[in-house]
Amino acid sequence: MSPPSDLAPDAASPEAPQAAPAHAVRPFYWSVRREIWESRSLYVVPLIASGVVLIGFLLGLMAMAHSDNPLAALDPTGSQSDLWHGYALAASIIILTTMIVGLFYSLGALNNERRDRSILFWKSLPVSDLTTVLAKASIPFVVLPVVAFAVTLATQIVMLLINTVAVATHGLSVAALWGGVPVFEKALVMLYGLTAVSLWFAPVWAWLLLVSGWAKRAPFLWAFLPPVALCVIEAIAFNTSHFAGLLGDRLTGGYGAAFTIQPAPLGVSHLDMADMDPLKFLTTPGLWGGLAIAAGFLAAAVWQRRRKEAL
Repeated sequence: MSPPSDLAPDAASPEAPQAAPAHAVRPFYWSVRREIWESRSLYVVPLIASGVVLIGFLLGLMAMAHSDNPLAALDPTGSQSDLWHGYALAASIIILTTMIVGLFYSLGALNNERRDRSILFWKSLPVSDLTTVLAKASIPFVVLPVVAFAVTLATQIVMLLINTVAVATHGLSVAALWGGVPVFEKALVMLYGLTAVSLWFAPVWAWLLLVSGWAKRAPFLWAFLPPVALCVIEAIAFNTSHFAGLLGDRLTGGYGAAFTIQPAPLGVSHLDMADMDPLKFLTTPGLWGGLAIAAGFLAAAVWQRRRKEAL
């Protein structure tokens, strides 16, 4: 019988190589990344909207530069509201586009995986239905507001740089331009506004996800026809419009709850830091009531996903 080889490491020896600790599996993190990987429209469409805005802005500057009086057209010494108007319009377009992307994503998030039968594969993985639904909910709740903020801020910075070149080329005051376009100050207001609207919209996104998992066909119709039907029934039966008022406030009242004034829809870019009122927002009963309803909708979405299979 041959003696044991000296080359074999002693298991008890401190010099023996130790097995590397396995990294903890993060199913929620990877589930969110999967949603972003599979849904490129989440960032591609806002980027396309940004490109359209920049092209329009550039063409507008070129038109002013070739006008009869280019110095007057490009002069940045006008009022701050006039200077900021184009930048605010760009922010509204990108934010609106991102919300539309969130609408279509939410309606297809749970429905698509059943229609293409990929749910059979995802259910075979060690990822719970709760994790899957929360990962999908995090897209309109968190990811899209971050995308809207980043794309809008980057677009406005590029617009400011283009505008700076145009103003400097004609010998006008660059300092007046930068003083009249407070991009970074407005960015803080926009970040606060997007956060507030995301929380205020929570029951809307959760309802769309619930319908996405429940409806077999045409989730868009199932998402919007029941609320409209309830409004019509209430108006005919009781001659009131309380439910319609609640829906209207949920769709358009987020900024009014978060700021001291009620701006126009998507008009957060026209507000200043002095208009922010986080204490008022956090003490608004509609915020916490909406979050409670959203939690109920998400719980129902988790429950039905456990029992739903491919269509």
